[in-house]
Amino acid sequence: MRRISPCISAALAFATVGAALASTAASGHAIWFAQRAKQLALIYGVGSDDLDAVKRLPLITAVNAYDADGLPVKASLRAAGAIPVVDSDEPMAVVAAVMDYGVWSKDAAGTWHNKGRDEVKDAIVSEHNFKYAVHINQLPSKPIPLIPGHKLQLVPASSAIPQAMGQPIRVRAMYEGKPAAKVAIMHDYVNDPDQKPTMTDAQGYATVPVRNQGLNVIVGILVGTSDNPAKYQQMEHRASLTFVLPHQPE
Repeated sequence: MRRISPCISAALAFATVGAALASTAASGHAIWFAQRAKQLALIYGVGSDDLDAVKRLPLITAVNAYDADGLPVKASLRAAGAIPVVDSDEPMAVVAAVMDYGVWSKDAAGTWHNKGRDEVKDAIVSEHNFKYAVHINQLPSKPIPLIPGHKLQLVPASSAIPQAMGQPIRVRAMYEGKPAAKVAIMHDYVNDPDQKPTMTDAQGYATVPVRNQGLNVIVGILVGTSDNPAKYQQMEHRASLTFVLPHQPE
């Protein structure tokens, strides 16, 4: 399979402050797909930190895949040594996953606890974290679908994915199926995790350069109000969009 790189905002309810969001963008972890030993693997990490995704497999709540016509195909994740890999008997154009990372609170000393702020007396930050990953494995004949369970999703604004490093790519952030403003877009989450993010406009669009002639990991971050204030003060949604630009033949 040839690897290629293929209104009103729904985020009005979200309180996103530039400096705070930039700090969040630089420090949190995401999930994304990448090739490992000729297999498509699910990665959990930030920057060069490729952490143990196998032990976090119980937190994966959904795995979806679609063929080039946008029709669902069966896919699953299987632990293969240190990494979870994607299994499917059918060609996959798009693969996706959802992780509910649960509730976390940071105390005054800077230590994170897998508990709500009702259980951490001196909590200075408390949030419920959700992570999403979408990988373009083959350019589909139809637009990338909005995937069930992905509250936040990044989609290419055009079906024509740039084929060279440095070219611009326009993406659109969708939250609960609607364009989302003020989503922080990081155009190279692996090689430049401390970058200043680009914010989406009122229609959910942002244009960023394609960073790599190889794997590209674009991540969108949206921090919003809590649906359970007694337990956590905010909810964070972190969504990746990945694709691979082909290199010259050897």
